[in-house]
Amino acid sequence: MYLLTLADRVARGLRRVDPNRVQRHRRFLLSQQMPDGGFCDRSGDSDLYYSGFAVRGLAVTGGLDGHTARGVADYLTQFTPSELNVIDLLSWLYCAVAVQMAGGPDLLTEQPADFADRIAAGLEQHRTADGGYARSTEGAAGSTYHSFLVALILQMTGHSVPRPNALIQFLYDRQRDDGGFVEIAPMKRSGTNPTAAAVALLEDLGGMDADLADDVLGFLTDVAGSEGGFQANSRIPFADGLSTFTGLLTAQNLGRRDIIPPQDIQAFVDRSLELTDGGFRGAAWDQQADTEYTFYGLGILGLLGDPQ
Repeated sequence: MYLLTLADRVARGLRRVDPNRVQRHRRFLLSQQMPDGGFCDRSGDSDLYYSGFAVRGLAVTGGLDGHTARGVADYLTQFTPSELNVIDLLSWLYCAVAVQMAGGPDLLTEQPADFADRIAAGLEQHRTADGGYARSTEGAAGSTYHSFLVALILQMTGHSVPRPNALIQFLYDRQRDDGGFVEIAPMKRSGTNPTAAAVALLEDLGGMDADLADDVLGFLTDVAGSEGGFQANSRIPFADGLSTFTGLLTAQNLGRRDIIPPQDIQAFVDRSLELTDGGFRGAAWDQQADTEYTFYGLGILGLLGDPQ
């Protein structure tokens, strides 16, 4: 599965990083767990989205211990997964799998026997006429990001994307002249993160070719910031942690590790993202670390350390 393969890749790279550094960020993640077993958002409340990133961060820094896994399992039982939106459903599923891998309860076996089929059918209600998937069942146009998330959920529940060629065409239609991809059809300027989602999905569906890869690499060159990270798009004058992670991952997957020299990315992380007490923030202007950006920070370090 894509997310588990990515986690393994990041974990391998982190083994080449100073263990004390990695453990400092692991302690930060553990400090974000709340009494109900979930992990907090920036306001201090338990949140499925932030819990998913905390669990992903813990997975790449040594896995869930028994106590943490039991807490996460208790938190997950508060939800009916079939009633969750796409983003929260993916977080729930990832956490459930991680809990099981840690020796905790198998929460998926506690779901109805037709759980996976019901999830797949529910996701298809998000399908739009353009071949993609919208954020909600009322959406009229597909979203690159949500199409990627739907594909991940289907993968985790043992299903394939229905009508994959329609989804491939949807993604092709989201490419722009700058070589990247946009989130929704009306947008003219490509973004690093929708481009990363589109490339990952096209690779999975068999829709990538050499010319398309060259286009994307040209776009990534345009959003390579002078400070050592990737920008969200070519108009934004600063790099951030999310875009640097997704841009670096995409560039590496397309065979280029040199669009931004690794030492420059490392310096950007050290200077602008990593907090000395543990955790990573979103960008130089950000004042607070959280579990999401801590996963991205660890992800960047892992990708830099992975010899693949």
